[in-house]
Amino acid sequence: MGSEDGFYRRTHMPGRLKPLDIERQQTPGKYADGDGLYLIVTGPTSKNWSYRYWFEGKERWHGLGSFKDVSLKEARIARDAARQQVRAGVDLVAAKRSAREAQKAAATIEAAATFQQCAEAYIRERWSTWSGKHREQWPSSLKRYAYPTIGNLAIAEIKPSHIFEILAPIWIEKRETANRVRGRIETIIAKNVDVDDIEFRNPAELTKQLREKLPRRPKKAVQHHPALPYAEMPSFMLALSAAPGRAATMLRFLILTSCRTNEVVEANWSEIDRPLAAWKIPGERMKMAQDHMVPLSTPALAIIDEMRDGSQGELIFQNPDGGQFSENAMLAVLDRLGYGHVTVHGFRSTFATWAEECTDYPDGVREAALAHKYKTETTAAYQRGQKLEKRRALMSDWASYLATPGAIISTLRSA
Repeated sequence: MGSEDGFYRRTHMPGRLKPLDIERQQTPGKYADGDGLYLIVTGPTSKNWSYRYWFEGKERWHGLGSFKDVSLKEARIARDAARQQVRAGVDLVAAKRSAREAQKAAATIEAAATFQQCAEAYIRERWSTWSGKHREQWPSSLKRYAYPTIGNLAIAEIKPSHIFEILAPIWIEKRETANRVRGRIETIIAKNVDVDDIEFRNPAELTKQLREKLPRRPKKAVQHHPALPYAEMPSFMLALSAAPGRAATMLRFLILTSCRTNEVVEANWSEIDRPLAAWKIPGERMKMAQDHMVPLSTPALAIIDEMRDGSQGELIFQNPDGGQFSENAMLAVLDRLGYGHVTVHGFRSTFATWAEECTDYPDGVREAALAHKYKTETTAAYQRGQKLEKRRALMSDWASYLATPGAIISTLRSA
C-alpha cells in the first residue's frame, strides 16, 4: 500500500482524473481516480477501467469496461456500486468467475443431446433384439409419461424432482406402468453418463427420499390365476385338440411346455433346436432375464413340425394376417370351448400341482421346468441345463398324462 505512488503512474493532476487526461494518456500504467477506481493503460488505444479492492486479505481487480464504452462518470458510478457489493460481502472476481462457469455449463448442456434424443437412440440400438411387446411399450410409455416433463432436458439437467413429477400421478393407479417407466428412464440416463464418474447418482433411482415423497401404495393383494384342476386336463386337451385354428394349436403348445403366454406368442424359429428337441428362450423374453431351455416332448415337437409346413417369417405361431397373435387370442379359445372361467396362465399352476401331487420329481426339477426364481443352487443347476434330461422326462410324463382321458397317472420315479 505504501509503495502505491511509486508503482502506479498518475497524470500531472494529483487526485481525480479528468476526461481530457484520459483521452490523451498513452503511457502504459495504472492511473488512480480515487476510492479504488483505476484507468489501466496498456497501449495508445487500449484503456480499461478497473476497481481495486481487498477481499479476505487478498488484492482483487474487478474490470468495469473499456474507456471507449464507459465514460469517466459511468466508471465512477460502477465503482460505487461495486464498493457496495464488496461491503456486503461479495467477492466480485469470484462471482464473475462463477457466472462465466455457469454460462459455459449452460452452453454445454444446450449443445448436449436431450433425454428424448438419447431415448430414441437407445430404442434404435435395441430394436432388433426386442420382442414386439417391447417395441410397442418402450416408445409409447416414454412419449406419454416421460417426454412431456424431461424430453427436452439434457441428461445433466434431470433431477429427482422431475422423476417425482412424472411418477406421482400414476404411482398408485398404474402401479406396473409407473415401475416400468421409472426403470426405463433410469436405464437411458445410465446409458448416457460417464462410466468413470463415481460422483454421479442417477436421479431416476428409487431412493428412500423418492419413495418417501411418492404416495404410499396399499399392499398389493395376491391374485391367483384361476386354474383348471389337473384331473380335468385330459378331457380338456381332447376338446382343445379338436378346436380349429392356430390359436388353439398355440394353446396346446403352451400347455405342453408350461411356458408363459408372451414366451409362446413371441416364439420364433431361430430358438428351436430340432436335433436336441429343445426350445431355447432368450433371457430378454424371460421374467428372470436368463436364457431358459425347454425340453420338447413328442407332442410338442409334432406341433413344431406342423407349424413349420408352409411357415413364412420368424414367428412360429402367426395369426391369419401373418403377424403376431394378441396375448388374448388363447383366452378367446378358452371362451369358445366353454372354459372362460380359467386363465391361460392358470395352466402353469395346474402343471405345478400335478407335478407335486402325482410325481416324485425333486423340487428343483419342477421349479426349473417353470423357470421360477432359483431358490437353491440345485434348482439353478437344473435350470442351467446340467440335468436337462430329468426335466425332459418330467415334460414327457406330463404329455402322457394329458393324452390319457379318464385316467389318473401317477409318475413316481427315482430322481
